[in-house]
Amino acid sequence: MRLVVLVLGLGLLIGLASLTGVREWMTEERLRAAVTAAGWWGLALFFAIFTVGQLLQVPGVVFIFAARAAWGPMLGFAGAYAGAVISATLVFLLVRSVGGKALAEITWPPARRILAGLEQRPVLTIAALRAVMMLRPPLNYALALSPVKQSHHFIGSVLGLIVPVAVVVFLSEGALALVRSLS
Repeated sequence: MRLVVLVLGLGLLIGLASLTGVREWMTEERLRAAVTAAGWWGLALFFAIFTVGQLLQVPGVVFIFAARAAWGPMLGFAGAYAGAVISATLVFLLVRSVGGKALAEITWPPARRILAGLEQRPVLTIAALRAVMMLRPPLNYALALSPVKQSHHFIGSVLGLIVPVAVVVFLSEGALALVRSLS
């Protein structure tokens, strides 16, 4: 029943966000402008929007680009990395509080084999998943619904997000130029 409530709630949230234009508003340019205009509150605003965006299935790289554009490479990396860890953690806590550990009850053998790796080496597995998939919303939801402990999720996310966030931030100048030229 908890899983049904989670799916219906997230579906409603995403549907409302699409109908009202909230998801479409979350672009690198608009986020940068909002964060810059907020002054000292910009970082807190960035963390909040990053978390809401992850719940609404906005790709995390949008926020990483926005941090780089708003604060430059060094501060942009710090803000993007902190925002990535905070949003991943808050999404984990919210989805877990509503959906519980629904994936722990799966008995299908292929899924059990995948979950066994997560259960045996949770920090290493989460770090590897984050390094490859970064902040993909389906990964965020799956980890929250898995039997992994919140502390293991946090440590694995801290370890696994540092390299991909750094790559996006420090190599994004060329990528931002390309995206802007295509727009």
